[in-house]
Amino acid sequence: MGYKSLAECIRDLERTGRLKRISREVDPYLEMADIHLETHAKGGPALLFERVKGSPFPAVSNLFGTFERTEYIFRNEIPRVRAFLRLRSAPQVVLRHPWRYRHILRTALTALPKRQYRRPPVLSGRTTLSRLPQIVSWPQDGGAFITLPQVLTLPPGVRNILQANIGMYRIQISGNDYIPDKEAGLHYQLHRGIGIHHQLYNETEEDFRVSIFIGGPPAHTFAAIMPLPETVSEVTIAGMLNSRRFRYFMKDGYVLSADADFVITGIVKKGELKPEGPFGDHLGYYSLRHDFPVLKVTGVYHRRDAIWPFTVVGRPPQEDSSFGHLIHLLTADVVQQEFPGIREVHAVDEAGVHPLLLAIGSERYMPFERLGRHHQAERPEEILTQAFHLLGKGQTSLAKFLIIADGTPYPGLRTKDIKAFFGHVLSRIRWQRDLHFITHTTMDTLDYSGDSWNGGSKLIMACAGTPVRRPATMRPATLPLPEGFTGYEVVLPGILAVTGPAYRDRRTGRQQMRRLAMALPAGLVESFPLIVVTDDCHYLAASLANFLWVSFTRADPAQDIYGVNDFVLDKHWGCEGPLLLDARAKPHHAPALIRSTD
Repeated sequence: MGYKSLAECIRDLERTGRLKRISREVDPYLEMADIHLETHAKGGPALLFERVKGSPFPAVSNLFGTFERTEYIFRNEIPRVRAFLRLRSAPQVVLRHPWRYRHILRTALTALPKRQYRRPPVLSGRTTLSRLPQIVSWPQDGGAFITLPQVLTLPPGVRNILQANIGMYRIQISGNDYIPDKEAGLHYQLHRGIGIHHQLYNETEEDFRVSIFIGGPPAHTFAAIMPLPETVSEVTIAGMLNSRRFRYFMKDGYVLSADADFVITGIVKKGELKPEGPFGDHLGYYSLRHDFPVLKVTGVYHRRDAIWPFTVVGRPPQEDSSFGHLIHLLTADVVQQEFPGIREVHAVDEAGVHPLLLAIGSERYMPFERLGRHHQAERPEEILTQAFHLLGKGQTSLAKFLIIADGTPYPGLRTKDIKAFFGHVLSRIRWQRDLHFITHTTMDTLDYSGDSWNGGSKLIMACAGTPVRRPATMRPATLPLPEGFTGYEVVLPGILAVTGPAYRDRRTGRQQMRRLAMALPAGLVESFPLIVVTDDCHYLAASLANFLWVSFTRADPAQDIYGVNDFVLDKHWGCEGPLLLDARAKPHHAPALIRSTD
């Protein structure tokens, strides 16, 4: 069985030695975040802050701080929900053998939300935004934020909760130009579910009501970030993952989660925007101040025993990495149903999730072994179709770099083994033909590597067939570097990091990279097909995590990729020698996060 409340989950974690109480008063300005970050980095327990300075409410963090603890919280539900999702595409099997799948049917019944008519616990008290824990995680944050909200909206004229969108969009509750206790900032991208609802309300006279739930059973928090088809409601997943139907209550036209610890209600005023941010985000940088919708707060409700859940986001891996782990556990069996031909996908956490997506596809119709090793079918064909499918659907559409390999002849290839995956790709990829750019497109709002907010480019790197080179592992004795390029180190087999001059502007940066491309021999591609230019080659080469974070969060494909002996043929860009990736920090990038104790 799941949990009826957040407090019940906390008691269970404490009973099993998975939670630690902090009884002294702790400052929500930076101190709570520092304690959380130190505890999470050590794989420590969940933390219950019993006395939060300036607030009557205790707070809890690091609930999902380890994969083990996350699996423990959902220990009874993971197998059932995984089986339900696997059978969802074949309901006739269940109808033919209902007794065999009776546990699946029980799971399905918990997917139906339940309306409450008695006054729920969340209406036990009322408070104000300023009385909530004012948690500020990073020194340059614009104010206090809610970091684990469940934001519910309905389309205009709709009151059926199954048509609601529930998403985890950060909420700024103090600072900037917000009127204290009366306004909050809503940060969301227009292509998300709430953004679609916002556009619909702009075309009506109806008030755009928003309900924000904080706390409640952990399944409710997770449901807000679960990637789902538009036809599946988050309340159904919340119910299934908690083995208990999602309970809700209607008040003054708002939907209230009956089991939440806190509910904030309000109206988004049409056409009114205010600066939101900065905010230390999950890419490891600040997202800067930008205009976002404003919530006019109409109520702040709470349980009698309310506990404020929060997390700290920053350079990954952080607590939210466990969400990705749980999503993989639940959906691994259905990837091929959603993306035919795709065997695996891995949004790389160390690279900030969205900047780098690794995938294993399949050339199913023309297997190489039937056609001969040197047949032209060794070039990527069907996997390109699969790559575009990934970039055109759901959360995977946010990927910036998509690296896909044909796994048909290689059953042992795994995206989770990142070193081996890069080795497989770099021994096969041909830069002359296997790069496919998508330019001037919409990007993740949090990614500042492009030359405009929300704008940038994407790149598909696709490889198939047998090896064409053997990537080197030994550092070259010499490397002909032009002036300003001062050192180099081996990162992984076939990958060199080169320290470049400080990036001043786009024009100068291009000139520097072109000088490097002219200085390097094309034959270097046989040993080092990928060269990453960075501000400190020793830092980038020090760990796999550093390589992934620096290389893919600080580069825009169209602007920052160069090549030795590059060319354009029939509007296709390629190069004969090594591929060069300019991953230097640039003036238009957001600043990296630095802890207050650093």
